[in-house]
Amino acid sequence: MKLDANDFELFGVAPRFEQERAELDARWKALQAEVHPDRFAAQGTAAQRVAMQWAVRVNEAYQRLKDPLKRAAYLCELNGVPLQAEKNTAMPANFLMQQMAWREALEEARGEPELGALHDEVMAARKQMLGQLATTLDDQKDWHAAAQQVRALMFVERFAHDVEQRLDALGQ
Repeated sequence: MKLDANDFELFGVAPRFEQERAELDARWKALQAEVHPDRFAAQGTAAQRVAMQWAVRVNEAYQRLKDPLKRAAYLCELNGVPLQAEKNTAMPANFLMQQMAWREALEEARGEPELGALHDEVMAARKQMLGQLATTLDDQKDWHAAAQQVRALMFVERFAHDVEQRLDALGQ
């Protein structure tokens, strides 16, 4: 393993958005077994410290690669287009209108059927957006458009979380 390897190189997978989760999970387990500090106990504390640093590096890479949004953002960054989500919040008008309509629907929802329907709608939109993102990243390699799509998906993820919190509150 090389310290300067990117996450995809570290895991031995192609630098693509589409990844097989089972492959990432298996590779993570194998890498963790390889760098686990207990394997270096006989070599002293310095070797264990280095192993711990590698274990942290492997875990950080795994967290990025297994999460579709983090993976997409990482691909954009690797290709010279950082998200700058804090600075760049501009969204198309139709997207903002959809967000406002969803927020209103969430505020007006009074029961599980309404919230469940809203949740299903948001999850369907999320799935469709992830499909578009895969095409933009893996087929078109349009890093700027992908960064915009990732920023939009971040909004959708936050909203989905809000809907799930409301659903959870109803169940208590």
